[in-house]
Amino acid sequence: MADPPPLELGHQFRDPALLERALTHSSFVNEAPGQAQSNEVLEYLGDAVLDMIVAEVLVTTMPEAEEGTLTRLRASMVAEASLGQVAAGIGLGAHLRLGRGEDSQGGRERPSLLADALEAVIGAAYQDGGLDAARCVVLRLFGPRLAEAANASLDPKSRLQEVVQARRHVTPSYRLVRSWGPDHDRFFEVVCLIGEDIVGTGVGRTKKEAATAAATSAMEGEGAGEDGGEGEGS
Repeated sequence: MADPPPLELGHQFRDPALLERALTHSSFVNEAPGQAQSNEVLEYLGDAVLDMIVAEVLVTTMPEAEEGTLTRLRASMVAEASLGQVAAGIGLGAHLRLGRGEDSQGGRERPSLLADALEAVIGAAYQDGGLDAARCVVLRLFGPRLAEAANASLDPKSRLQEVVQARRHVTPSYRLVRSWGPDHDRFFEVVCLIGEDIVGTGVGRTKKEAATAAATSAMEGEGAGEDGGEGEGS
């Protein structure tokens, strides 16, 4: 069998033995006692390091997000299914050192085993080069997922602003058009404008709530034109 292509981790190990250990499953050690160490301790370390770095990135990229939102996003990012997908995406399974039984039973494709090994690799990078090295690995492997999660969690006004500025190079604005009802039960209607064009309308019990609804309405229109609206004039 040909050697698998090298892992693209974003870190060059000064001590290759650390990476080898990170890729060594306990089943391999059980079949060759005394000849190798399993990746379990590195997995434990990598789990903690990954949690910290993901939390750091989320707080940096989403400074206005609430704690509950950040906690939910971090949990989804470091869940077994997510880790397994990232590990499979870089071909980690082909590099694992498995016992013959584990290998014959499909261990190289097992999400739980891949997730554990990926955490061990992060732990190994931390031991090899400190927090900066581990951060490079996490950003290399999880960067697109982290950016996507942060973008999806933006409030409708921020998401709309990103989309409109990217496509039209202008910033949406909001205008209160009317309000009604007694002070204790008041409603507001706000329109969202791009230039002078009204692209969304929203109603709410506060001006902020109405503006958010208007942005949501405008986003639906922007999304509907995503595939073809921009290309006509290019």
